[in-house]
Amino acid sequence: MPPYLPEPAYRHDTSAGSAVLLINLGTPAAPTAAAVRRYLKEFLSDPRVVEIPRAVWWLILNGIILNIRPRRSAGKYAAVWTAEGSPLRVHVERQAKLLRGFLGQAGHRVLVDFAMRYGEPSIPATLSRLKAEGCTRILMLPLYPQYSASTTASTFDALGAWLQRVRNQPEVRMVRSFADHPGYIAALAASVREHWASHARPDRSYRLVMSFHGLPRYTLDKGDPYHCECHKTGRLLAEALGLGQEQYQVCFQSRFGRAEWLQPYTAATLQALATQGVQRVDVICPGFPADCLETLEEIAIEGKREFMQAGGREFHYLFCLNERDDWMHALADLAASHMQGWPTRISPDPASRELRALRARALGASS
Repeated sequence: MPPYLPEPAYRHDTSAGSAVLLINLGTPAAPTAAAVRRYLKEFLSDPRVVEIPRAVWWLILNGIILNIRPRRSAGKYAAVWTAEGSPLRVHVERQAKLLRGFLGQAGHRVLVDFAMRYGEPSIPATLSRLKAEGCTRILMLPLYPQYSASTTASTFDALGAWLQRVRNQPEVRMVRSFADHPGYIAALAASVREHWASHARPDRSYRLVMSFHGLPRYTLDKGDPYHCECHKTGRLLAEALGLGQEQYQVCFQSRFGRAEWLQPYTAATLQALATQGVQRVDVICPGFPADCLETLEEIAIEGKREFMQAGGREFHYLFCLNERDDWMHALADLAASHMQGWPTRISPDPASRELRALRARALGASS
C-alpha cells in the first residue's frame, strides 16, 4: 500500500471550496444477521468503544458476541427498518441536504455531506470525495451533542488516520460538542411543548424522562465528561420547560455486558416510576439528534412495554429532532459559527444571481 492516497487532478481555474461533514455512529446495511455482524465487528473492535485488553476482548468478541448477538439484533433492526432503509441513515442524509439549503439561504456557499463512523458511507471515503470536489476547508460536525471518547474522539481518530495518508491536507475544524447550545436546547423544549399541546399539560403524577445513551461507569471515573454534559443538557431543558427537579429524570440506556454503567438505568427507572404510582411518562432522548434503533426499538417499543407491565398507564415517546425546522436552524447556526473567517459568504446583494439561486435551492430542499 502506498504511504499516501493519490491526489486528485489539480485545475488552476477552480477556486478552493468549503464543506461541512455531518457524522453519526453508523448502521448496518440491512436488517440481516450477516450485515449486523459486519457492522458490530467494526464497531466493537474500536478500542475507544471497549477499553479492555485487546487479546481478552478479541476472544470474547469473536468467540461469543459475534456468534450470538447479530441474529437477535437483526430482528430488532427489522422492527424499525423503513422502505427507504435504516432510520438513522435516512434522517442523517435528509439533515445533510437540508443543512446545505439552510446555509445557502443564509448566504453561505458550502458543500454538505454525511458519513458514518462505522459502516457506509465511511469517513475516509467521504473526506476523499470532498477533497476531490475541491474542498480545502472541511468542518467536521459529529452529531453527538454530548462529548465522549467513545463517540466524538473516535470520530476524530478516523479523521487523523485519513490525514496521515493525505499529501495535500485540507484545513480542518472540528465541533467538539454542543450540549448547551441555545438553539439545540430551544428545539428540544419546543418539541416537548408541542407534545404537551396535543396530549394535555401533565399533572403531578408525571415524569419527563430524559434518556441518554449509556457508557461504562469507569469512563466517568477516568475523566470522560459525557455524564456531566448529559446532566447539563437535562438541567437546561428542564429550566426551559419550567420543570421542577421532581418532574424530570435523567437516565441512561443501552447497557451492554455485566459491568456497572452510568446510572440510573432507563429500564429500571421506568419500572420504578410505575411501581411508585407515576401514571404517565413522556420519554425524550436528547442525545440522539436522529431516530435510530436505540430510540425507536429500545425506548418506543421495549421501554413502553416495561413501563406498562410495571403498572404505568400512559407512555409517550417523543421523536428525536430529526428534520425539525428549529433544529435545522440551530444546526446551521452551529456550523456557521465554526466556519467564521472562512470565505464562505457570497455577495450580500439581495439581487445577486448566485444568492437568488442558493435561496431557491434552500427553499426547495426545505419543502
